[in-house]
Amino acid sequence: MKILQWIGDETLLRTLVAGFPLSILIILIVVCILLLLKGSDWMIDGAVSLAGRTGLPKIVIGATIISLGTTMPEAFVSVMAAWMGNPGLALGNGVGSIIADTGLVFGLTCLLAASVPANRFILNRTGWVQVGAATLLVIISVLAWVIMPGEPVLHRWVGVFFLVLLAGYMYMAYIWARQMGIVDTDEKESGASELLSLGKCWFMVAGGLSLVIAGARALVPSAAEIALRIGVPDDIIAATIVALGTSLPELMTAITSVRKGHPEITIGNIVGADVLNCLFVIGAAAVARPLVISPNFFIFHFPAMLLILYSFRAFIFMNRDGRFRRWQGVWLLGIYLIYLILQYALNVGTVGGQ
Repeated sequence: MKILQWIGDETLLRTLVAGFPLSILIILIVVCILLLLKGSDWMIDGAVSLAGRTGLPKIVIGATIISLGTTMPEAFVSVMAAWMGNPGLALGNGVGSIIADTGLVFGLTCLLAASVPANRFILNRTGWVQVGAATLLVIISVLAWVIMPGEPVLHRWVGVFFLVLLAGYMYMAYIWARQMGIVDTDEKESGASELLSLGKCWFMVAGGLSLVIAGARALVPSAAEIALRIGVPDDIIAATIVALGTSLPELMTAITSVRKGHPEITIGNIVGADVLNCLFVIGAAAVARPLVISPNFFIFHFPAMLLILYSFRAFIFMNRDGRFRRWQGVWLLGIYLIYLILQYALNVGTVGGQ
């Protein structure tokens, strides 16, 4: 339990790094960046070979295995926050991560990659789950706001319901993958001899995820501490460093997959991570302790989340040739940047939970 608390409790990490001299903090940040780079390299190489060995397409590997791993930091943070009585952090972590993953990470992917493939068979299924799960969260929250006296609450039964839906989604993702007849022709053409062994694939995916998560968890409080020491206000730190830090695993996965020529892993990772952030992260947090929904979610966070997700859904419908455009990335990235600016300008919400 103590290990999980160190992983999930941002306060403990901030207290730890507060005693470090500036030189140690700078060295720690450099080491964390190296961990992120090496971990994402291992993870993508392992995932590509795993796709070839198992016959599953890369987008499915990204939507299940990779997204489950990159969502673990948010899950730990939210469950620990809920357990310690900070529902705003727990709920904001899940909702804010959906906004950052789709707006920032996918927006940058479209800008960096010359061509981002859109597997319509998978996205027309998992994409609707992505939008549907977020919409369901908002509907339940609005009903709680209308029905309940005082502050609306996501009770434990909502968390259990979301976790049941998550199990159903994971099973259906496997069924949909098998329905494609899925053999990754690109991997077949490269020859099985060029692929890593199945055991090494899993080792590289698991090892890479561990390095990415460790690097991200140590980098965020270290960078925030340096910013505080040079006079950057705490709310700006929350709106930038912390919000970006919780999406570092997805961001590093996106950059590395584009650099290595496998942007479809990023799409699967983002769609899968959005579903998991809603059903797994928020669901598990609500099971740990009922989540109180502050008014800022209704007037700010929920609208931003739905605007980004429904824009993504519209792009899937528009792209009949199976490719995302750069302007679509600009649109999503623009919404995310406006969200950050308004968050600071209007001083709304607890961004630190994202």
